[in-house]
Amino acid sequence: MYKYEIIIYWSNDDQVFVAEVPELSGCVAYGTDQESALKNIKDAIEFRIDRATELGRPIPSPKGVRLMLA
Repeated sequence: MYKYEIIIYWSNDDQVFVAEVPELSGCVAYGTDQESALKNIKDAIEFRIDRATELGRPIPSPKGVRLMLA
């Protein structure tokens, strides 16, 4: 389990919940509810880290766990 900060908020424009990981630039996922947005961002984090590892790119260290729901 990765311990990155996850921010989840509602997008009026897209009518979905958006989940972002500030420490992983561009790591964003969407869901029709908060739970699906959280599941999708966890999948995106795993993919992002796996891909960076494959490419030999650095992986930012997590600041810690903090879940924000807006």
